[in-house]
Amino acid sequence: MRGKVWAMAAVSGLMLAGCGTSPVSSSVNVPDTMQVVNVENQVISVTAREEVKVVPDIAEVMLTVETQEADAEACQTSNGEAVDRVVTVLKEKGLEDSSIQTSNYDLNPIYDWDNGQQITGYSMETMITVSDIPIENVGDILSASVDAGANRIQSVTYMSSKYDESYQEALKKAVESAYEKANAMAIAGGCSLGEVVRIDERSVNSGARYTAMGNFAVEDAEAGGAREAASAVMPGQVSVEADILVEYAVNR
Repeated sequence: MRGKVWAMAAVSGLMLAGCGTSPVSSSVNVPDTMQVVNVENQVISVTAREEVKVVPDIAEVMLTVETQEADAEACQTSNGEAVDRVVTVLKEKGLEDSSIQTSNYDLNPIYDWDNGQQITGYSMETMITVSDIPIENVGDILSASVDAGANRIQSVTYMSSKYDESYQEALKKAVESAYEKANAMAIAGGCSLGEVVRIDERSVNSGARYTAMGNFAVEDAEAGGAREAASAVMPGQVSVEADILVEYAVNR
């Protein structure tokens, strides 16, 4: 009885499998194993990085005003006056309020560690960030700021106001470079490139900048510190880089 039930089930299964389909011809060769290929993986993937050189036309300067006094209140007053002098000079040089930012108001005691950790005075630092400086005015801005009371030039950063245009140009070059790479790989592999199926932008938006100088302490402005800082302004060129990943479909 069990054998009959099994035979009937097998026949039923065959009938169900054939529902809605044409009868299979006895001449059709049905393989024992069928392999399904994931066409999404039939791609050539390449990376490309290209750069465009550009002459910077603006700069950002970070200055520090440091003062030391015997008591905290006097130190704050002295520092505020020095910062005001620097800001006034910057405005006289044609910079707008929106281009001048003060930050990092650090007031700290000065200790005499050799005599029982006694407080001998106070030191205060205020940072002044000056942005959107025309490149031809950087040297003059540095000199005037130091003469007005800035003690340290933290950094001078050169930038390009045409960064977006330069970056788009670098992106186009990177796409062209990626195609050349992928096409060479396809030819070597005996196939041809199809459509682009993926492009990833992997660039870091740097704003086309680099630090020309940093942490330049001005010991004595009258001894040439300011003039030395001004003469160091040589922007040269900056690089605008584009880094991408591209995947192409493969035609076999």
